[in-house]
Amino acid sequence: MEIKILGTGCAGCNALYETTKQAVAELALNANIVKVEDMMQIINYNVLSLPGLVIDEKVVSAGKKLSLAEVKELLLKK
Repeated sequence: MEIKILGTGCAGCNALYETTKQAVAELALNANIVKVEDMMQIINYNVLSLPGLVIDEKVVSAGKKLSLAEVKELLLKK
């Protein structure tokens, strides 16, 4: 599973990155987590509000502060 956190390094983007790392660890998933901070790459996902969460190249959330439970739910849907 490949997970991308789309964001420019803002507090919300960093929080989503940490929450996602925690969710992956708690669920014992085999996943690669990558921060994407380049605006041209972010634009390619058609995400206009940050942070964005991409799982296996599918945007599953944009512009929302997700809780640990919400991130876990999105990961388990994959």
